[in-house]
Amino acid sequence: MIGPGVLVVGQGGREHAILGALHRSAARPRLYVAPGNAGMEPLAERVPISATDVAGLTAWAKARKVELVVIGPDAALEAGLADSMRAAGIATLGPGREAARLEWSKRYAKELLVRLHLPTAAFRVAGSAEEAERLIEGAPYPLVLKADGLAAGKGVVIARDPSEARSTVDAWMRRGELGQAAKNVIVEECLEGEEASVLVLTDGERWLLFPPARDHKRIGDGDVGPNTGGMGACAPARAPSAAEAERIARRIVDPLLRALREAGTPFQGVLYLGLMLTSSGPMVLEINARFGDPEAQAVLTLLGEDAYPLFLAAARGALPAERHGSSVAYEGAAVCVVLAAAGYPGRPETGAPIEGLEGPWPDGIRVYCAGVERRGPQWIVGGGRVVGVTARAETLDLARAAAYDAAGRIRFPGMQYRKDIALAPLSSGARR
Repeated sequence: MIGPGVLVVGQGGREHAILGALHRSAARPRLYVAPGNAGMEPLAERVPISATDVAGLTAWAKARKVELVVIGPDAALEAGLADSMRAAGIATLGPGREAARLEWSKRYAKELLVRLHLPTAAFRVAGSAEEAERLIEGAPYPLVLKADGLAAGKGVVIARDPSEARSTVDAWMRRGELGQAAKNVIVEECLEGEEASVLVLTDGERWLLFPPARDHKRIGDGDVGPNTGGMGACAPARAPSAAEAERIARRIVDPLLRALREAGTPFQGVLYLGLMLTSSGPMVLEINARFGDPEAQAVLTLLGEDAYPLFLAAARGALPAERHGSSVAYEGAAVCVVLAAAGYPGRPETGAPIEGLEGPWPDGIRVYCAGVERRGPQWIVGGGRVVGVTARAETLDLARAAAYDAAGRIRFPGMQYRKDIALAPLSSGARR
């Protein structure tokens, strides 16, 4: 029996993890991915259409009578792909463009949080380099600068002093290194504590909580160096506890979803809250409008119930009322270690051969491909973050050991990865 058609949009490790979860479904869906990468081919048929080609993807999905579309990348949401798919009558997991403004405009998200009296760092907005420089002079340091728009995880700098802040303003607002993403810049108070990620699956009103996760954004051990798209993740995180995560979600998610419904832009998809757990309580650092990457690799590996009916119910606005505010079923713990190319996150060096990618792998290990290509029998580095090696085990410490053991079996010239993913923090001194 041929199962329902499902199109996953995107080409990174997050989308590989989404495909993996759907592949395990009892519904046995026919899986497609656009554009995908070579590492996904055992799970899904690749569709050679860009994730932001709204008209092309919508026409393809209509012609194939796809039942569900799952959108991975933020740029596709900003482009209005979910709106187009829904207008064509296709159930879509991913918010419309206006609801996704929570991610593609940090200014909008911050202002909404303030209006709803939800906890977030103090901030100001600069619309020019001169205005930004006025805000950073005399400010307490460290100080956080954020590009307002989408910047592939590279639009955040924690400036240690005025000189670093000024150089960031020059790079973003005068030299245009982030393009239109930094047309406006958020100048924000630097918070101290432990970071955590809370993700919920929502149909616009009801929501289910995934296990709390922890992302590791900076390139170097001990959270040093520039920000990246994410160098690794674990779930459930060491903090907050599952019960604490549920309390945090109830305080923050319900008001956000209500505000979006009242604005006529209901949010159907995955709502991601990036938090700082401070001594005075949890504060919202950022909001994303889709699964995090690499949090998805850890969270979806743990999923203890069928992903397909869950995703479809959220996309159709039909999550069970009796499950509102509860957690999805999951088992054990998972750790994802990202292997990145030489030069990442600046200018990744591509084209290097990858050895050991095909395993064989022991039980509990999944290797999610991101920046990979294939030339004949040879795997090749094709992007900045190359693969996410993910291990599932009974405890976080066992999963961490298994993930690093598996990561050590993959090799390519210039390979870099953090050695401290999922370690207990040495102190509560993380800053962002």
